[in-house]
Amino acid sequence: MAIRDEDIVTIAPKPMNRLESVYLPEFFRGFGTTMRHFFTSFGQGKTSRTIQYPEERKEHYKPEDGGMEPSNFRGIHRLNRDEDGRVKCVACMMCPTLCPANCIHIVAEESPWDDREKYPKKFEIDELRCIFCGMCEEACPVDAIELTTEYDVVGLTREEMVFDKEKLLSIYDVTIDKKPM
Repeated sequence: MAIRDEDIVTIAPKPMNRLESVYLPEFFRGFGTTMRHFFTSFGQGKTSRTIQYPEERKEHYKPEDGGMEPSNFRGIHRLNRDEDGRVKCVACMMCPTLCPANCIHIVAEESPWDDREKYPKKFEIDELRCIFCGMCEEACPVDAIELTTEYDVVGLTREEMVFDKEKLLSIYDVTIDKKPM
């Protein structure tokens, strides 16, 4: 079906005058916005919106204090422990199946305990490959994997940033007493 000529609407922009064609009004309008933001921040005692890391940590910047830290911040992973101190994971393979980045690798083995069939003999997360989407946390039926609010992890090699089961459990030991943001 062809478009009829009477259905076509031609829109012509308003021609610019000589001052508008050199973009000076828009330049000054943008500069005015920049100066307004500068003096508004300066008047509130804030001379910079940049935090001075590592002296100042991001946890100190809550939304109610004017900070930009969201309440659903996702940092590095941890593997949770059960009441007996064992790894909570039952090696159901839900997290590596749903992971869009394919950064979780589990090798399951028969469990030596009576309360579950399997446990992870090997559990690895490549933190450099992870996109921190939280799908693994949502998929876990026993809440074994969790994203913490820790973000300042350093590794000098790629291998150091592949967290194995022991490292993930040690992160649990360090962060268990910390309240989520």
